[in-house]
Amino acid sequence: PNWAGSSWYFLRYTDPQNDKELASRKKLEYWLPVDWYNGGMEHTTLHLLYSRFWHKFLFDIGVVPTIEPYAKRTSHGVVLGPDGRKMSKSRGNVVNPDDIVARYGADTLRLYEMFIGPFDQMVVWNDRAVSGVKRFLDRIWVLANEVIESERKDSQSGLSRGRGKSDKKAMAEVGRLVKKIDEDLEATKFNTAVAAAMEFVNFWSDNKDSVGVDVLSDFVRALAPMAPFMT
Repeated sequence: PNWAGSSWYFLRYTDPQNDKELASRKKLEYWLPVDWYNGGMEHTTLHLLYSRFWHKFLFDIGVVPTIEPYAKRTSHGVVLGPDGRKMSKSRGNVVNPDDIVARYGADTLRLYEMFIGPFDQMVVWNDRAVSGVKRFLDRIWVLANEVIESERKDSQSGLSRGRGKSDKKAMAEVGRLVKKIDEDLEATKFNTAVAAAMEFVNFWSDNKDSVGVDVLSDFVRALAPMAPFMT
């Protein structure tokens, strides 16, 4: 009985106010199957297996229109404490995300969690690596403001380089970055998406005169899913 609710709650979400039936057929046909279901490895048996059994039974008796509940299913890994063990209050190795946000900002926490390792693997929290991500964001902030300030001075002095300031090499680099991030986000390869952004920033640092407002704009939008507040 304690697993019953988790075996069909997603069906109820399609029609939560219905007091006559589990959900209307019309709404179930519109919403099902669930496009993408993601959960922890510990739910593979306790939730995924049971929910599929329930769903297939409901399909057999004509309640739901699809034989499978989910179109796509992924599992995420586990973040271990800094000591390499599962986080536990009794061990004193729990990392409070609120503390990280207060000290470094939400973007740093978000970006670090994406960069820490493969999405489906077990990873170990590292405080020094968090500081490294914050330095990376600070570096972007400085570089971006240099581009904006340069553009402002050009405008005031009557120079009209504007969006044409970036050279072809920089435009090609940011184009490859956008493509890489787009593909990696879809494939839940978040760590390699962040790594690609870091590689671009290294290029940017070494080729400051090549990057203008147009490439900066593309880079900021590419980074937005990973660092939405700063971008």
